[in-house]
Amino acid sequence: MKILLLGANGQVGHELRRSLATRAHVVAATRDGRLDDGGECEVADFDAPDQLPRLVSRIAPDVVVNAAAYTAVDRAEEDPDAAFRTNAHAPAALARACLEAGITLVHYSTDYVFDGQAAHPYDENHATAPLSVYGASKLAGEQAIRDSGARHLIFRTAWVYGTRGRNFLLAMLQRARQGEALRVVADQYGTPTPAWLIADVTARVLAEHPHAEGTYHLTANGGTHWQGFAQTLLNEAAVLGLLAQAPSVTPIRSVDYPTRVTRPSYSRLDNSKLQNLLGEELPEWTTALDRVLESLRR
Repeated sequence: MKILLLGANGQVGHELRRSLATRAHVVAATRDGRLDDGGECEVADFDAPDQLPRLVSRIAPDVVVNAAAYTAVDRAEEDPDAAFRTNAHAPAALARACLEAGITLVHYSTDYVFDGQAAHPYDENHATAPLSVYGASKLAGEQAIRDSGARHLIFRTAWVYGTRGRNFLLAMLQRARQGEALRVVADQYGTPTPAWLIADVTARVLAEHPHAEGTYHLTANGGTHWQGFAQTLLNEAAVLGLLAQAPSVTPIRSVDYPTRVTRPSYSRLDNSKLQNLLGEELPEWTTALDRVLESLRR
């Protein structure tokens, strides 16, 4: 099986290079044609979505995995064109190319397609109502893929973090090492989900369930708020020797930490559909976190 992997330098893309390599021939693509290890790869310019079908045609993969995304939630409010170009127009172009080639498109979306007003985890059929340009752009990408008629897998995930790039876990560790006072919101609930888990599940679904289609929620199990995530990761980091000691994280309200964008106050995703497909439960978010911190220690 040949897989064209777009966004190969991102948090999820980097992990996908690892997880897919044992099951398929992976052709990686990035915006500039360079991998983060210095190697060369294909160029996939998401600022020119109409060029992407040519790449798909030339590589002739069996599956396209799109891990590229515009994820700057606040900045998207100021530059919606950039957000929609990457998160909606590019997936639409890829879907058209996959339909023409008769191949599967794997795409990633977000919990931010929901408004956060639910009283229980959102399932795949719950009505969407994004609160931000970012969420709207990701939803538009989902809809374009579905409307294209292409065979597809859309994995909605949430609170993604990992060992590289810019993410909440690395930011908290850096601030703790610098001795900064830590104040984190405690009224936004979700499920921290590491990039390695997203990549491993993707690879497994493609290998073991090649006929799977549609939308699935791909997160770890359980949930917490941002302050709970911060305190838990810092406590565990101290146990593992990544920090001399775990600082205390002060809980605050979202109104005390104003941002350009209103985030969903509750965005836990119900992943039971995916667990039923896999035939087993996904790990608790705390267990999944341990693996990331252990890898940082090595």
